[in-house]
Amino acid sequence: MSAVDAVIRAPAEVRCKDELERLHAWDTYSKPIGWNLSPRAVEKFIMGDAALNIRPKYVGDRDRIQVAIATLASDRALLLVGEPGTAKSWVSEHLSAAICGNSQLTVQGTAGITEDQIKYSWNYALLMAEGPTDRSLVPSPVLTAMRTGTIARFEEITRCASEVQDALISILSEKAIAIPELEHIEYARRGFNIIATANTRDRGVNEMSSALKRRFNFVELPVLSDLQQEMAVVRQRTQEMLADHAMQADLPDELVETLVTVFQELRQGQTLDGEQKVKSPSTVMSTAEAVSVLFGGCLLATHFGEGVVNGQHVMRLLVGAIAKEDKSDLEALTEYLETVAKKREGRVWRELQETQRWLKSL
Repeated sequence: MSAVDAVIRAPAEVRCKDELERLHAWDTYSKPIGWNLSPRAVEKFIMGDAALNIRPKYVGDRDRIQVAIATLASDRALLLVGEPGTAKSWVSEHLSAAICGNSQLTVQGTAGITEDQIKYSWNYALLMAEGPTDRSLVPSPVLTAMRTGTIARFEEITRCASEVQDALISILSEKAIAIPELEHIEYARRGFNIIATANTRDRGVNEMSSALKRRFNFVELPVLSDLQQEMAVVRQRTQEMLADHAMQADLPDELVETLVTVFQELRQGQTLDGEQKVKSPSTVMSTAEAVSVLFGGCLLATHFGEGVVNGQHVMRLLVGAIAKEDKSDLEALTEYLETVAKKREGRVWRELQETQRWLKSL
């Protein structure tokens, strides 16, 4: 087993090394300073290219991805916004991997993050022994990106306190960080930029100031509404996860279509034909959650079944996905099975209906 195979989840630049090398060999277009690939090649990496054997990393509006790439080629930072599970972090990671070959300079936004984690901190043992020196300074991912002319990623920016968010304003405006202890100002090299993500469900947690918003270009990644597109994403990501776990499982079209249909109808609050209203759960019925449910069903079928995934395996994971925030949301699922699924034909729909008695006992 190679070192890469032994890692649970390698970064995008490692997982997609062969694709990036093929794109580099193909790429004859001009590159912004500090970029490994041209914007056109970055687009192919994200959206896919069958001729170059580049699998798509994002299924959706190509124009949005082009705007995101063009933003990163400018001096403005990029903010990817959208519902949970719309591939914001996934796109951010792969953009960074394609542009600078490093997707790991990441700040994870939380309520407990401090300004030091955005700028710099100190190795206190060395600080006590030597005082403030270059050796005792511990750069943040943002400062490291500034020094190397690469991309820094800031995940869930609206989960950070306002004063922490505001620490970014001077960095994005001046492209510099002052280090008064060393009487030094660190200036960003060409190629530096920031990709931030924001969850629209958390928009009210710590609303970004107008001053900070003005320093970003906003690109919204919407929830997939096209059934076939979402089926393709769910199937592809599940197969990738199965490959990562050295597993094989048959994913029948009927099973994938039924699962994605359930997610879309519960998400939208109506059947796909628009003829019947359904109750929507409060939890997020995202594409990423559908992938998790299908992959979990594969694990159940492999380890506790005959290896064939069916509707009952999927339902056992779906219950947990829907009830994770409020158990009363199971009422929406029960109602859906009784009023919508019951009228539909097909093996998987029947298997879903067979779980009703078990569901009511929860």
